[in-house]
Amino acid sequence: MTTQYPRIVHVDEAPENRRRGGDLRAMLTPTTCGATSGFMGLAIVQPGERIGEHYHPYSEEFVFVVSGDLEVDLDGESRPIKPNQGLMIPINMRHRFRNVGDTEARMVFHLGPLAPRPELGHVDTEETGAAGPPEHAKVAS
Repeated sequence: MTTQYPRIVHVDEAPENRRRGGDLRAMLTPTTCGATSGFMGLAIVQPGERIGEHYHPYSEEFVFVVSGDLEVDLDGESRPIKPNQGLMIPINMRHRFRNVGDTEARMVFHLGPLAPRPELGHVDTEETGAAGPPEHAKVAS
């Protein structure tokens, strides 16, 4: 089957990706829509979940918070990021996102330019997974 472009992609068509925490749905990619300059998706982060610290050696990352209360750590400095706010994360800047609210958070992300190969685009700097919040987040406030 030949895919025709432009193509509309629904979030439910993008497979769940929970390897780095949260649910990262890569929606508009070279594979799904023929993108050549980057890719875009939706991060769905439940209360107490995080997207583990990482960086991108080839790409800037643009994020826009649609709903929920998130905190972002940028090279170790924590900042709140709220609905209707956007952020550009420079190449090589370590970053992690945490849902610090009591409702689901949704954040649109776009990375560009593309890395030379997909496996080179993302460098994890901490262990993550579906195990829940990091130990420091479990301490009662």
